[in-house]
Amino acid sequence: MNISRTSPRPGGRSARVQAAVHQATRELIDQHGRAALTVPLIAARAGVTPSTIYRRWGDLAELLSDVSVERMRPDGEPADTGSVRGDLSAWAEQFHEEMSSEVGLAMLKDVLSTGTVGEGTGACQCAQFTAAQIEVIVHRGMARGEAVPEVESVMDGLVAPIIYRALWGPAPATLALVGRWVDGCMKAAAVRAPQGPASTSLRQTGIA
Repeated sequence: MNISRTSPRPGGRSARVQAAVHQATRELIDQHGRAALTVPLIAARAGVTPSTIYRRWGDLAELLSDVSVERMRPDGEPADTGSVRGDLSAWAEQFHEEMSSEVGLAMLKDVLSTGTVGEGTGACQCAQFTAAQIEVIVHRGMARGEAVPEVESVMDGLVAPIIYRALWGPAPATLALVGRWVDGCMKAAAVRAPQGPASTSLRQTGIA
């Protein structure tokens, strides 16, 4: 993804253009499907010129990736069940269901369609959203004095296999398998001292 075009969350006129184009894209996908999308069609629906879209996003794949990244931004914090295991289990089940759904798979494919990786790309932003959600769960557990897993270990031991099975496995993971991955993360949990204010990653994703 071209970082200069898609990474910042713009303000003013730029924000209005982005909102209009994103809304037009989502509406056209719902009405006609991805196969029928073209930049001129989206531009006409959004009330902008096609050149505006090309200047900002480069091509249709980049636009679809950007739209999907925003759709994958969490609306709020994970459910608070009163325990780290409960929070992680509830979050993992919802994440698995969303990412394994037809809509979730389409968003994942859009984000990955540009073929770019690394800091600032859509895939990296989605990973940051996910890590921030897990960090909320870990911070809660620390405050309660519970044993908590490392965020990175949850990303590797729970998030990664859910995404892999959804995209490339012979079949999506089952809830039973997701539960075993949660158990594996909790086996490595340890009591850690509560930390200070929410990290930069939480603030950047709008969760904290």
